[in-house]
Amino acid sequence: MHQPLTNPLVVALAYDGLCTFEFGVAVEIFGLPRPEMGPQWYRFAVASVDDGPLRATGGVKIMTDGGLELLAQAGTIVIPGWRGSEAPVPQALCDALQQAHGRGCRIISICSGVFVLAASGLLNGRKATTHWRYLDALARRYPQTDVVPDVLYLDQGDVLTSAGSAAGIDLCLHLVRRDFGREAANSVARRLVVQPHRDGGQTQHLERPVPRARESQRLGLLFDFLHQQLAHNHTVAALAEKAGMSPRTFLRRFQEATGTTPGRWLLNERLLRARELLETTRFSLEQIAGEVGFGSATTLRYHFQRQFALSPMGYRKRFAAR
Repeated sequence: MHQPLTNPLVVALAYDGLCTFEFGVAVEIFGLPRPEMGPQWYRFAVASVDDGPLRATGGVKIMTDGGLELLAQAGTIVIPGWRGSEAPVPQALCDALQQAHGRGCRIISICSGVFVLAASGLLNGRKATTHWRYLDALARRYPQTDVVPDVLYLDQGDVLTSAGSAAGIDLCLHLVRRDFGREAANSVARRLVVQPHRDGGQTQHLERPVPRARESQRLGLLFDFLHQQLAHNHTVAALAEKAGMSPRTFLRRFQEATGTTPGRWLLNERLLRARELLETTRFSLEQIAGEVGFGSATTLRYHFQRQFALSPMGYRKRFAAR
């Protein structure tokens, strides 16, 4: 069982020129009433950055619960985008974020909201990501930030950053998973009608997101086959034959469809399956390694630690349901 949050209050920032979609992500995941989640679920408030009436993209007008003083009460702060990569960040906002972070508050940025974090100095010496359009601008303006390209989100513990708009959903669901476990995150995802989990290291954009019709069907059947056969060894030649392609064509189409290689895709799927088994079963590491195709607990430990910065047993202790 997960321990109740010490401070369940999530405060989302609102500002004139608010990014409507990113703000909606924060509201949808943290702000909707969810009685099925019990009394320990998040509480939600909106803090105004600017004085006067606030307008969001699309002509929406925003009413808030208060000003920056709300940040002093928050356990989590969400920065839903920003006015632009070159737009100045008010010093009062920077100060409030620094003070909140100093007392242990978690801070999340979605898309261009990373520029607010960077202006506040909270990304100095840290890894961060943002939408691929803003990566160069972030690296140029804030060279003390370790900008990580082409990932969906990064979790640095108390500071979390995401790529473009939809990646904000992935990051927020990741935080729900951290706070309340896999079943809670899956429940929220079902309400949203989205995938319950996309790994943060997944590529932001694909060369051709939608494969050709015939190849899409072939690869879809292949993915189903691989999910059922994770424990087996698979060669490129065998997979290409099963997909009805030459090895060269297969590798090219696979890369275009997934953004990665067959080997890397299999490694990621095996790790995700191993993580699920750690959460939901009492299998030993050797059993899990055999189930997902790593062969030995040693190999599983190595790849799991590299991917999640946590040992398999450390992960089980933290996230497994009783």
